[in-house]
Amino acid sequence: MNTTQIQLKISLSQQLSELLASKAARVGVPVTQLVKHLIIKEVEDLDYPIFQMSPNSEKRTQEAIEQIDEAVDASDLFKQLNES
Repeated sequence: MNTTQIQLKISLSQQLSELLASKAARVGVPVTQLVKHLIIKEVEDLDYPIFQMSPNSEKRTQEAIEQIDEAVDASDLFKQLNES
């Protein structure tokens, strides 16, 4: 699983902010931890979406796999281009 973090900025009404802060204080956690918990509980029963590739993408992927032995390592070329 990817562990990259993102920041999410949300705007809340004063009342909702106070309710969240009050609930977080009662359970002894920071508001951000409470919000994360609420989000996790909301989505925990959902499956991560898996999408079927288009037939064209499947064909091109299979062709690339079949040609992998013919691939050329161009990393040195890219380094040289970046240095000039």
